[in-house]
Amino acid sequence: MGIQLPRWVWVGAVTLSCVAGMINVVGYLGFEHQGLSHLTGTTSLLGVALSEDDVPSIRQLWGVLIAFSLGAMLSGIIIQDSTLTLGRRYGVALALESLLLFASIPLFKQQQIWGALVAAMACGLQNAMATTFSGAAIRTTHVSGMFTDLGIGLGHLLRGMPLQIRRLTLSGLIITGFLAGGIVGAWLFERMHYDALLAPAALTGLTGIGYVIYRQWTLLRRH
Repeated sequence: MGIQLPRWVWVGAVTLSCVAGMINVVGYLGFEHQGLSHLTGTTSLLGVALSEDDVPSIRQLWGVLIAFSLGAMLSGIIIQDSTLTLGRRYGVALALESLLLFASIPLFKQQQIWGALVAAMACGLQNAMATTFSGAAIRTTHVSGMFTDLGIGLGHLLRGMPLQIRRLTLSGLIITGFLAGGIVGAWLFERMHYDALLAPAALTGLTGIGYVIYRQWTLLRRH
């Protein structure tokens, strides 16, 4: 039982979850202590800021929400589909994410909120790149859905129902990748400060190049 996932989906999902873990930790440890890879906490903080009429925080938090959404919009423009299909413009999207992360570093160093906004846009772009494959929701910048899938699987196991092994394995790998990225990101931030973002920026760029090579190799094999 379970979904059939090609190797490139497995590798890409785990790699990008690691990238998101690094970005989010750097944002959290930075001068604004702002999570960047998902918006649940940000939206909650916005609610608090609105209740307290904290205008500077309202502007900052709205900025992060809008930036993340703009990143997702860019993904929609580039990829033009919500289903993972080899041949879509993932290489272009990954290259753009890499450029955004590189651009955020000097802004962070100057303690400008624009650094967080550009990094959040990169996360929105990444999260929208991988949405669904064969009915499985794939999110790489947050892990709530992955933990939900694992919980559902445990419930099915206790009821004696068949398990979607591949789907649960993918969820576990994405969680592991995100956690590993957080560990690496914290370690790098302690030693390199905002230059820690060079790692996810380089990783997304190399992943984009790797994807293009893999795609071309696959096309050549078909012919």
